[in-house]
Amino acid sequence: MKETRRVCGKEQIVSDPTLLLVDDEPAVLASLRRRLQLEGFRVDTAVTGLMALEVFDATQHDLVVLDVMLPEMDGFEVASRLRQLSQVPILMLTARESVTDRVKGLEMGADDYLVKPFAFEELLARVRALLRRARPPAGEATGEVLNFGRVSLDPSSRQVTVQGREISLTPREFDLLAYLLRHPRQVLTREQIFSSVWGYDHDGTSNLIDVYVRSLRDKLAEQGALLQTVRGVGYVLKE
Repeated sequence: MKETRRVCGKEQIVSDPTLLLVDDEPAVLASLRRRLQLEGFRVDTAVTGLMALEVFDATQHDLVVLDVMLPEMDGFEVASRLRQLSQVPILMLTARESVTDRVKGLEMGADDYLVKPFAFEELLARVRALLRRARPPAGEATGEVLNFGRVSLDPSSRQVTVQGREISLTPREFDLLAYLLRHPRQVLTREQIFSSVWGYDHDGTSNLIDVYVRSLRDKLAEQGALLQTVRGVGYVLKE
């Protein structure tokens, strides 16, 4: 389905977002596809890791909802291969709650996690938030270079350097660092970070931020930059 919207005084045709939904449980796949379609999304599906790559290669998708446990090729490997091809947002569905598994998915290129079992309303909120982050308002992606201490971040090229040495970040790590760089030396709460970077409210129980901060902090620390935890409050970027 397509709709006409006015953008800067001109009419443009805007297509509904297209999702790729990957899960090896037929009942789960059918239920999620039906409910997402009722919410206005176009949905392609795949039941194996290899099929997911084939479907993605054949059709342009705005977001991938990817289960970890898949036949032929697990979700971690699929996410890694997708990230080599595209910066498409990836939401991983996993029954694995350990920080180690979440960090592995993060390193493979995932943007967000949802632990099974989950409420459909939460999945929907995560999907919409990821799509909003992938389509920033005009001008946001071409802002000025952000510099603090040894760190430099260029929004237009999505390049990050520390002491002149480029470091590789996932899309979500990049957004997190950009937010921290816009508020240097300021202690930011988890609620502030969730709202600004993830686009939805923190439920008080998820350790998603901790996973991303841990990975980002390790990458910055290798080059001498500091991202510190303020116990019981949040995080702060210091020189």
